[in-house]
Amino acid sequence: MPTYNEITLAKELIKFPTITPIDAGIMKFLAKKLTAIGFNCKILEFKDKNSKPVKNLYARLGKSQPNFMFAGHLDVVPPGDLKDWTIKPFSPAIKKNHLIGRGANDMKSAIASWVVAVNNFVSNNKEIKGSISLLITGDEEGVAINGTKKVVDYLKKKKEKIDFCLVGEPTNPNKLGEMIKIGRRGSVTGELTIIGSQGHVAYPHRANNPSYTIIKILDEIKKLKFDKGTKDFQATNLEVTKINIDNTADNIIPGIAKASFNIRFNNKHTSSNLKNKLNKIFKKITKKNKFNFKIKYRVSGEAFLTKPNKTTYMIQNIIKKITKIKPQLSTTGGTSDARFIRKIAPCLEFGLVGKTMHKVDEAVSISDLKKLTKIYYNILECYFE
Repeated sequence: MPTYNEITLAKELIKFPTITPIDAGIMKFLAKKLTAIGFNCKILEFKDKNSKPVKNLYARLGKSQPNFMFAGHLDVVPPGDLKDWTIKPFSPAIKKNHLIGRGANDMKSAIASWVVAVNNFVSNNKEIKGSISLLITGDEEGVAINGTKKVVDYLKKKKEKIDFCLVGEPTNPNKLGEMIKIGRRGSVTGELTIIGSQGHVAYPHRANNPSYTIIKILDEIKKLKFDKGTKDFQATNLEVTKINIDNTADNIIPGIAKASFNIRFNNKHTSSNLKNKLNKIFKKITKKNKFNFKIKYRVSGEAFLTKPNKTTYMIQNIIKKITKIKPQLSTTGGTSDARFIRKIAPCLEFGLVGKTMHKVDEAVSISDLKKLTKIYYNILECYFE
């Protein structure tokens, strides 16, 4: 068996400038590492006419059930202004017991920890009663069209059964061990256009100004009380994200006003129900004020909850034993690729501390990285007992 170290492997992964959807050879590199352990690897490239091609990896060790899967992503967000970094973002360095580099936190280091944990587990166990698999995408930070979503469709077609999935996202707010994600809120974005009639400001009776109507609409939808939250989820919330009136002159009444909003919703709602509720408001206000409207929705995912089972509690106990913190079972935060995977398997998310993800000098504690490898190793040991 090869000898892998999580710090060395994390550094090697960070060196690949994999800004979504650039692969830069990273899937081939990881597949080679996994093949050496005994995995059967398949690099899956998907493309869409409106988006760039993306390389993904599905790897499996063993042929029998149960199949325990780890999921994650190797793509990263852009580093921003390089002058703000203390190092080159894709030339990782260790400073003050922290590994710094783009993707160190979100989430190349967690993937490195998992690979090392699996390698150690396979080295110490000649026979595994089941299978271990990995689903690694290069399209999590982007539009998420040609990534995990399509790999899940591929696995369904192949009738590949996944019994449980652990997603390695950085789930902990401040300390390793604080939080396991057992679900996520849904997300729907709306792009609203109010169509009026352009005219001269000196002759308002000859125009129909959409700006006041869009303000009325935004005020009404922001005041909506969708729910009070649930035992597992915080209350549904709507935020206005953009208001735009593209008018280059001060003596023209605009003809069009646009706005965007996003709703993060719990499992009391579906995106369809929310759309219907909002559309009624748009129709009521625009009809009263003699305007037309257009609305375009984009659904990132529906709200979901993985009901805690014995695997959930087993993982919670392992984390508590190693970190001395009992992790909270949470559904807070944004969306993740668990929204696609939950269609084929129960899943939860646990990884590193997410304090520096997407920031300048993104970093992970070396101590946390080693503890995470230990946690992942213990999860495999208990699951396949």
